[in-house]
Amino acid sequence: MAGGTWTTQNKVRPGVYMNFASEGTLPGTVGERGTVALALSLSWGQASTIMTLQAGEDVQAKLGYDWTAPQMLLIREALKRAQTLLLYRLNAGTKAKATLDKLTVTAQHDGVRGNDLAVVISTNINDPEQLDVSTLLAGKEVDKQTASTIGALESNAYVTFTGEGALTATASLPLTGGLDGAATNQEHADFLTKLEVLDFNTVGLISDDTTLKSVYTAYIKRLRETEGKKVQLVLSDYPAADHEGIISVKNGVVLADGTVLSPKQTVAWTAGATAGANLNDSLTFRAYDEAVDVNGRLTHSETEAALRNGEFVFTASSNRAVVEQDVNTFRSVTPDKARHFAKNRVVRVLDGIANDMKRIFESYYIGKVNNNEDGRSLFRSQCVTYLKQLQDIGAIQNFDSKTDITVAPGNETDSILIEIQVQPVDSVEKVYMKVKVV
Repeated sequence: MAGGTWTTQNKVRPGVYMNFASEGTLPGTVGERGTVALALSLSWGQASTIMTLQAGEDVQAKLGYDWTAPQMLLIREALKRAQTLLLYRLNAGTKAKATLDKLTVTAQHDGVRGNDLAVVISTNINDPEQLDVSTLLAGKEVDKQTASTIGALESNAYVTFTGEGALTATASLPLTGGLDGAATNQEHADFLTKLEVLDFNTVGLISDDTTLKSVYTAYIKRLRETEGKKVQLVLSDYPAADHEGIISVKNGVVLADGTVLSPKQTVAWTAGATAGANLNDSLTFRAYDEAVDVNGRLTHSETEAALRNGEFVFTASSNRAVVEQDVNTFRSVTPDKARHFAKNRVVRVLDGIANDMKRIFESYYIGKVNNNEDGRSLFRSQCVTYLKQLQDIGAIQNFDSKTDITVAPGNETDSILIEIQVQPVDSVEKVYMKVKVV
């Protein structure tokens, strides 16, 4: 008896023909947020490479410091609310190094952190023919191995061993000569090129350089308007951008431990918080984590002027620093682009729709579904399911699946035209009350 699979019911021989398929609908779900990108000058780590860091992971081997170190300040701030940080080291410098007889020890990465490395070589207590080789970082052991010759040593996350011959015992062999090196604007350009092919929600620019601000701004505008990649940029003191994709931080904060952060430094938290905010979240009046005051308090009139100018402002409130209003730099209102594009919650909803629709189409439909009535109906059904999810979580409202979405043939045989009407939900930010005294 014959068997196999079938496409149409046209088999000649008797038999059982079976097709297997998964039950359920295509996964047209709301995409996850929470990825922020930063380019920083560092004292350890692989230069000119984007490293992926997760909130809470052990990063000492990658960055040379633990989470509590002052050198990790901006990285800590970015990951207070983001889940993932795409970190790019801008500066390449000089590796620290040490030699002992025929042994050469070289830091894995360039930078001054390599000068905090040392190697201790001592006789093994159980086997006098062997020696224990310990790598120390700031006096703490980070690696230990036992060998009798240089060739038997294995490189670790902090140093490489080269040379040949027998090992020589030493109480301490410190590495020296490590230098950080300076970053140039070209490194920022290289970072943006590498970042473009990755998925992220926001990128932060921690710099006072006006030229860099214009470069980053032009980059984000191109990604949003030409490449269809809906992402946002956070920087400081640049309301001139006048664009919904650009957030300009006006002032800084004071942390509970007394650390004073400038507007430039608070970009890290703002970029991370913006990346981590869900489509149905607003940062308006959200407290800056672990901040007790504002660095650069504004008066009432100054705050209003800053908001009208499209600036992201922190306000002191009950021993906290809170976001006055979750806004971006967009100010040039037109009939086609109303004032609500200045609100980041609205932008997140619209960006989410654009990014998710693109992801769903590319993953499950492009090149796989016929451009006929059945194929377009299938895609329309998936879009409706997705938009209903947004309505269920309070990201949009008043969506009518019968009238607010159409999927029609495009001008070419391989194209379709989608028209959607959505009403993003904003947060309650102003309450006007009438109180009648009787």
